[in-house]
Order: sequence, then structure tokens, then C-alpha cells
Amino acid sequence: MLKYSLRRLLQSMLTLFIVITVVFLLMRLLPEEGYFGAGYDKLDPIQRETILKNLGLRDPLYVQLGNFYKNIATGNLGTSIIYRPKVAVADIIKTKIPYSLNFGLAAMVISLTAGISLGITMARSKSRLWDKVGTAYIVFINAVPAAVYYLFIQLYVTDILKLPILFKQTRPISWILPVVSMSLGSIAGYAMWMRRYMVDELNKDYIRLAKAKGLNNKTIMVHHVLRNAFVPMAQYLPVSILLTISGSIYIESLYSIPGMGGLLVDAIQRQDNPLVQALVLIYASLGIIGLLTGDILMGIFDPRIKLTNRGGAR
Repeated sequence: MLKYSLRRLLQSMLTLFIVITVVFLLMRLLPEEGYFGAGYDKLDPIQRETILKNLGLRDPLYVQLGNFYKNIATGNLGTSIIYRPKVAVADIIKTKIPYSLNFGLAAMVISLTAGISLGITMARSKSRLWDKVGTAYIVFINAVPAAVYYLFIQLYVTDILKLPILFKQTRPISWILPVVSMSLGSIAGYAMWMRRYMVDELNKDYIRLAKAKGLNNKTIMVHHVLRNAFVPMAQYLPVSILLTISGSIYIESLYSIPGMGGLLVDAIQRQDNPLVQALVLIYASLGIIGLLTGDILMGIFDPRIKLTNRGGAR
């Protein structure tokens, strides 16, 4: 298990290095106006060149990349140029994290509870009413673009339930629609995978043997089916949880929530390159950390998993 975890950690670090490097290179392809702010048109070419040199953007690319990694290692994510001029990016992000964290945690609790419960119900009532209802919900969520039902909820459910159409910090009731909207996709995902894994387990020989020995259905479901079905689910939970907590880009913009997702949209619209760069790195890092955590959890829950050069490699 230790060897497996170390190998996965090294692979994740290499992946993160590649992602950071690619993000750095792509950001250098963006228009230079994103490094000047509103006064770009008022500067002559000499002034622009001087500013770019002071920012280190005229150094050789390998020197810029080295300095970039040094800044990341020290926690320096740069300074905002347009969104909040001369304010450290890290300070801007700190004010946004609590909103995304609170909404993400609420959506995560709903998603896990409703999604896993729905998946269990579907597996236990296979081909019957609840299974058909759950399947219809999953198909709808995966077939219809999220923006469509997000807008439907905001435009029509607000009128039906008399809920605020936009988020207001002083009105807790305005949290309801964004949290529910944020959890809909995850509920469908958890339900689909839980049903699949449970049905797979129910069709295995050891379940038939347990029934033949006279074990009741409750014991079989709790101590065998659910336990084994949750093992592959563990691989997807961390990345899903981390990305949910980090904020939904579309929903935060839709409901005017001042979180990480809305900040990324705003930074892209304003072409604040240092802020965009920092946020993209944070989202990429969360995804990689989630995958690493999921793989390690898989190894803990299922000791048969090994990362070796011989049989059983993943």
C-alpha cells in the first residue's frame, strides 16, 4: 500500500508540473492588454515595453517559467491588474473561498445523501417503479444541457415558490435554489454509479451463496452488497467533492454569488491575466488532488489494488 501511494503521489506531482507548465505557456499566448488594465490605449509603445520588462515578460521563456515556479513555491500568485488593481491575487481569492465553500458543502451533503439513497433504492427495486423514475431522472440530467434546467429553475421555480431570484447574503432563503441547482448533476452521478455497482454485486456468485446459506436480504445488502459497491465509488468521491466545494462557475454567475466560480468568469471577461492564471491553476490542482485521494482510498478499501509492473497493475 505504501509503495502504491508513493507511486501515485509521484505520478500526480508530474501531472501537476505538466499542467502548471501548460497553463503558463497558454497564458503567454493571450493578448498583452491583460497586463495593462484600462490605461492600455493611453500608453505609447515605449511605455508598454517598459511595463512588460518590469513584469519580467520580456525575459527568456525558461527564465519566466523558473520565476513562475519560485513564486508559486512561496505562495505568491501575482497581483491583480484590472479586477482589483495592485491587490494580491491570494488576498482576492481568500475573500471568495468562504462563499464557494459554504455553498459547495451544502450541495455536497444533499448530493451524497440523495444520490446514494436514490441509487440504493433503484438497485433494490430493479425494473420496478422507483428504478424507472430514477433512470428517467438520470437520463434527463445527462441529456439536457445544465444551462437549460438551471435557467428554468431560476425563472419559474422562483415564482412558484416565491424565492429570491438572486443571492443576498442577508437572506438565507436565497441559498435554496443555488444549492439545489448545484447538487442536481451530482445526485444523478452518484445514483447512477451506486446502482450500477450494486447491481453488479447482486449478480455475483458470493451473493447467491449467501442467500443459499439463509442470510436475510438486509444482512446481505448492508454487509456485502453496499460495502463492496462503495469501493469503486470511493475513487470518484474526492474529486467530485473538491470541485463541488471550489464553486460552480455557471451557478455562481447566474445567481450573482461572489465566490470562486463567479470570480473566474469575471476575471476572464476583464482579461485580468494574473488572476485568470491563478484560478485555473487552483482548479487544476484540486482536480489532480481529488484523483490522487480517490486512488489512495481505493487502495485502502481494496487491498488487492496494486501499482506494479506485473499482474494486477492499474
